Formats: sequence, structure tokens, C-alpha cells
Amino acid sequence: MLNVKFLRSNIGFGLLCLLFFMVSACGSTPPPANQGASPAEAQALAQSALNRMDGNQPASPAAGTAGAPAAGAQAAGSSAVRTGGRPAWVDSADDVYSRAQFVTAVGQASSREMAEANALGNLVAFFGQSIKADTTITNTYQEAVKNGVTSGWSDNLAVQNTINTSASMDTLVGAEIRDVWHDTRGNVFYAVAVMDKARTIQIYTDMILANLEMIKNLTNMSQAQRNSLEGFSRYQFAATVADLNMTYVNLINVLGAATPGGVKRGNDYRLDAQNITKSIPVGVVVRNDKSGRVQGAFAKALSDIGFQSGGNNSRYVLQVNIVVSPVVMTGNLKYSRIELSADLTDSTNRNVLLPWTFNQREGHNTQEEADNRAFTAAERKINAEYKNLLSNYLSQMLPKK
Repeated sequence: MLNVKFLRSNIGFGLLCLLFFMVSACGSTPPPANQGASPAEAQALAQSALNRMDGNQPASPAAGTAGAPAAGAQAAGSSAVRTGGRPAWVDSADDVYSRAQFVTAVGQASSREMAEANALGNLVAFFGQSIKADTTITNTYQEAVKNGVTSGWSDNLAVQNTINTSASMDTLVGAEIRDVWHDTRGNVFYAVAVMDKARTIQIYTDMILANLEMIKNLTNMSQAQRNSLEGFSRYQFAATVADLNMTYVNLINVLGAATPGGVKRGNDYRLDAQNITKSIPVGVVVRNDKSGRVQGAFAKALSDIGFQSGGNNSRYVLQVNIVVSPVVMTGNLKYSRIELSADLTDSTNRNVLLPWTFNQREGHNTQEEADNRAFTAAERKINAEYKNLLSNYLSQMLPKK
């Protein structure tokens, strides 16, 4: 995904945790209620915001300072701060901006920058916890877009543009600082943040539809393709995309609009991914084992994740090699060193998918017991680490077209 550089501001990080991947609005005048953003326009807006975040274009005076509004939101930085009579929106924004067309929030502070940041933060708070997303999921999605993974699962350029856009933004669609007023007698700045409902709904709907198309392509495969680690990764990533869609659905629901059909929760796809592991046999071949102790430890780790035990003819084989050798040291104790390498391999291309090594020295009164302790240490290490290591590897696998 696009590598978004987060703003160094008090509100910027809060906005990112609550809502992410959003398209910014441009201009000070809202578009007509029936006007949505085309994919080309959405992509241009995304790139413009990214350029501002990367420092390639000048931002408003508020950007880059403590408490500045998040990038992607249109600040009022280029317009003069109002003084004089108290604007009506300070006391009631709904009297100026129709509730039927806009969502508004007012912020106040001792500086203009903080007032704008507070206004945008209050606007995000309007949606509550319903649009909060797990940062692990958002990071996975961002990495996939940045590395070009999603382009392989998009049918056309317009869909891919929408996907790129959804991974680029960290603030609300259509959110902008519409006006700022300085109460000179109290030395207090007031700012009003405004979001156009119709435009927001249209762009988020486009995002949902683009993600649904990608999920469809990810999960459309033969049974042979499905029952593989590649099939597992496709369902895992489909779950990530589905989770993002749910945040978009929740936002649109808060705005009172209907959402596209066919949206499923990420856990539905994760359950499918778990079922795939149960149909994948993994062989465990250990050289120089002692009474099958190391093989048993690895087999248990694989079983705990959900894999079947397989033989030498399995597509996926865990190749384990053990070397135990005496270590000459002064004193009466005998020492043994165990060196273990375990490579999870794919026999179709002989690739090593996940390497793992262990090296430790153990001592005792006899060489035999020192060897035994070395194997015990290896078992303990496998039981403590390998399941989590393999689980993390599987969870981070991204599907390749």
C-alpha cells in the first residue's frame, strides 16, 4: 500500500486510530447533493493529500504543527480569520449548515491550529466507536497496496484506483474547516468543521464495491488451489478487506444511508481459512532424532494450528536436521551441543517457506545425559516458540496472483 506518513499533531494520530484510508474533500463550496467522486477524481484527491503528507506540496499553515488537523482534511489555512461580530455557527452550526446535508462540529482553543484540530476531532467523535479499526488490519492492507498485491485482484483500473484511494487517507471524506473566528476580547479561536453527507456516502459506497470485487476474485478458485497455503492466504486477506468494509458500512449507516448488499464480516472468511488448514497435510521428516521426541514436538505445534499430519509425499514438508556433538571443557561435567534446523518447504518448487534454527549447550555428569538434556531443551524451545512463529508467518502471508 501507499506508505502514509502520519501527521505530527495531537489530533492526527487520534483520527488515524478512529478512521483511516479516507479521501479528502477539496474546495470551500460543497458539491451538489447528487454528485459523487469519480474514480479518477478520487485518485487525484488521494495523491494530492499524500503529496502534502510527504512534503511535496505546501500545506496550510496549520499542517505540520502541534494540534494541526489531519492531512486530507481541507483546512481554512489560506483564508483570513474572521474577527468582529460573533458568527451564528459558533452557538449553533446547524443554523448555518443544514443537518440534512452536512455533519458539523465546532472546536475552540487559544490558537487557530488547536481550534481547527478540535473541530475535526469533534467531527470524528460524532461517529463514535463504530468506525474504529484495528491498526494491525489497516497496516496489513496498506502494505498490500504499497507492494502491488491488490492490483492482481482488481479487474480494471477504475477499481484499483478506488482501492488505492481507500488505502491512502487518514481522515474523513468531505471533512473541511469551513470557517474560523477569533474572539479578540476573550482571545479564543473558534473553528467549524463541515462534512458533506452525500459526497461521503458516494465515495464510501465506491470503496465498498471495489473491495467486494476484490474479495470475489480472491475467493474464486478451484478446490486444489483452495487447499493450499496460497488458498489460505487469499482467504486471510479477504478477511482483512472485509473488516475494512465493515467500518465503511458502519459510517454510511451512521449517516442514515443504505449500503451495498453482500458485505460479510472478516471472521466469516477467517473461519474458511481455518478450515483450509485442516485439509492441508504437512509432513515432518527429522534426521538424527532421539525416540521421535523432536518430531513429536513439531507435529504437536502443527496440529495445534490445525494442520493434518502428512507423510513424505505431502506437498508441504517440515525438513528437520539435528546435530548433537560433545563439547570439550575443563571440569568434571560433560557437555553436548545441539544444533537444529527446521525448514518448512513446498515440494512443488522446493522453496523454503519458513526457516527456523536452534542452538544450545547442555551439561551433565555423563555424555549420554548431556545429550538427553540437549534434546529436552530443543523440545522445550519448539513447544514454546514454533506454533506462534508459524501462526505469525501464516497471518502475514499476502496472496500472489
